[in-house]
Amino acid sequence: MALFKKILIANRGEIAVRVERACKDLGIKTVAVYSEVEKDAMHVKMADESICIGPARAAESYLNIPSILSAAEITDSEAIHPGYGFLSENPQFAEACKKSKITFIGPTPENIRLGGNKAKAKQVMRKNGIPVVPGSDGAITDRKLIEKLCSKIGYPVILKASAGGGGRGMRVVHAAPQLEQALSAAEAEALAAFGNGEMYVERYIPRMRHVEVQIAVDNEGTAIHLGERDCSVQRRHQKLIEESPSPAINERTREKLGKFAIKAAESLKYRNVGTIEFILDSDDNIYFMEINTRVQVEHPVTEMVTGVDIIKEQIRLASGLPLSIKQKNVRFKGHAIECRINAEDPYTFAPSPGKITFLYLPGGPGIRVDTYIHAGTTVLPYYDSLIAKVIAYGCNRKETIERMRRALSEFQIEGIKTTIPFHKTVLSNPDFLSGKFDTGYLERVNAAGQ
Repeated sequence: MALFKKILIANRGEIAVRVERACKDLGIKTVAVYSEVEKDAMHVKMADESICIGPARAAESYLNIPSILSAAEITDSEAIHPGYGFLSENPQFAEACKKSKITFIGPTPENIRLGGNKAKAKQVMRKNGIPVVPGSDGAITDRKLIEKLCSKIGYPVILKASAGGGGRGMRVVHAAPQLEQALSAAEAEALAAFGNGEMYVERYIPRMRHVEVQIAVDNEGTAIHLGERDCSVQRRHQKLIEESPSPAINERTREKLGKFAIKAAESLKYRNVGTIEFILDSDDNIYFMEINTRVQVEHPVTEMVTGVDIIKEQIRLASGLPLSIKQKNVRFKGHAIECRINAEDPYTFAPSPGKITFLYLPGGPGIRVDTYIHAGTTVLPYYDSLIAKVIAYGCNRKETIERMRRALSEFQIEGIKTTIPFHKTVLSNPDFLSGKFDTGYLERVNAAGQ
């Protein structure tokens, strides 16, 4: 099998730049797509070719399947890399690529469809002996059945959108009188976000850790894992800081996570790159949560500790090549932390679009910055507010935190507000420094006025 000669990147921002760099390393030509307001964007300038696919609104450009496929056909692109977000987890897009004889760089449409239905994914895990959080066997629409199940599971419970993600369509219910209002709100939010208001119910686990495992599977079904990432620093279920390895687990738990991830991939007949996400309770019990059928925003921390280029691996696997590394040869070295820098007010998290008038990016030993911005870039209000990812690497967690602090102090940006001050605060908090945090950590810190 040979690598592709030309790949169209159906995305924008830092992930489009990241994919372009991987393609150049592999000697592959790239095609950038852009909306009418992004003709001068960094990902457009870096690509070998570029083509406009529609107006500013994502629905008319980056989510416009016919426009993207037409762009691929016009430019003779052999494959499409979807990045993350937008169409990356859309099974109809993956199927449309297949019908157009264009390779979708990602898992199969069946993988994506199952990954998007969390309730069904949990059923598969249960059947294959992978522990899941106690809850409904699938989506439930009958109000009375939901009430009965919540009483059976015991409060608190969490309502989740069956087709959801990113914290949307999700509500924690602490007592029965709150259920009806929470359910109505979650259903409405899920319907608006995903076009599907179906919900499922789980026991809510307080003080839980969110730990995920990176997997890669070739077309023959051979699977490896690249260790875990701890994504427990979250605000309203949105990840803000990620690190690898997790400071909260021991080697025994780490080994179990890896085995569960491989078994999950095999149970799903998964292909290409993905992430198996788990919940860990305060007693180190492991529960499958969901599968993400795309490259994750936080993939660089895994790359730093393993030396494996995940984007290049995605491309190789999609071309039909076997895995470039065997499980026995995967080595974990050092520690990595990623801070997501968003164009947002650091205290209210309100979006802060605008023109960047001055920019100085951090560097030095152990620092990587993935970004698309430069002085003069206008951060647009139409898209995600993520503008950069700062990744620090060190021989241990203490050195990594020190390097991240240095990097954040060097990072100078004017013209817009960013979340850099927020990250500085977290990286000085005693609970974070000791590794004693969970998904509710930020809410408790804010409630205490720290």
